Amino acid sequence: MRIAALIEYDGSRFSGWQRQAGARSVQACVEEALSRVADAPVRVTVAGRTDAGVHATAQTVHFDTEARRPAHAWVRGANAHLPREVALLWAGEVADEFHARYSATGRRYRYVILNRAVRPTYLAGRVTHVYRPLDEERMRAAAAHLVGEHDFTSFRSSECEARSPVRELRALEVARAGALVTLEARANAFLHHMVRNLAGVLLEVGAGAREPDWAREVLEARDRRCGGVTAPPDGLYLAGVEYPERFGIPPPPAPIVLV
Repeated sequence: MRIAALIEYDGSRFSGWQRQAGARSVQACVEEALSRVADAPVRVTVAGRTDAGVHATAQTVHFDTEARRPAHAWVRGANAHLPREVALLWAGEVADEFHARYSATGRRYRYVILNRAVRPTYLAGRVTHVYRPLDEERMRAAAAHLVGEHDFTSFRSSECEARSPVRELRALEVARAGALVTLEARANAFLHHMVRNLAGVLLEVGAGAREPDWAREVLEARDRRCGGVTAPPDGLYLAGVEYPERFGIPPPPAPIVLV
């Protein structure tokens, strides 16, 4: 039986999603909790690995098991054994052809910025702090140059293992609510550090250090050295993975207002 699950986690105290020797990972915590529910070893396949310090409001995994449990038992049982930073939101049986990574048709990331002079306290580790005033209209103008199908070489890390740098950035939206500035990025898939590098360019433009047209120049350069600083991981959230309706994966939950 193949089971899919949606997972929420605070990545602040993890080395990232992937299991690593001698380091605390989200994957290890999830697999250990599910194994206790199944009373047998469980190994999960994830939609997309997140780096150290990156969070998720709707990560997707699947796993195969011979254990027969009601859907609610997987959720309640796993949550009883997970640390406070991780929770299963949903679990359910899916078709054997479903694959958390390869069945995905799109992904969504959210980047949350606290834009004020004073550093964060209770939001530390959950937002990126920018003390310089940001102009969201300038950021929107810069973002408009990046939407579409492009070669995003300038926005990929040197460690990116993707065969092709071409991605379809379906949306890159900028919104402000008081001191919080939020970037919403949707694409068919993302390159390693792509969202953080997009955020880095928009932050430079929003702070007035560069003009909005600079975003287009960076894109067309196809050279990571032209792209500026990679934004910190603190404010980055995997906000949802999209699948064909036939698999019955529920939509990601609506974002929770932080303040």
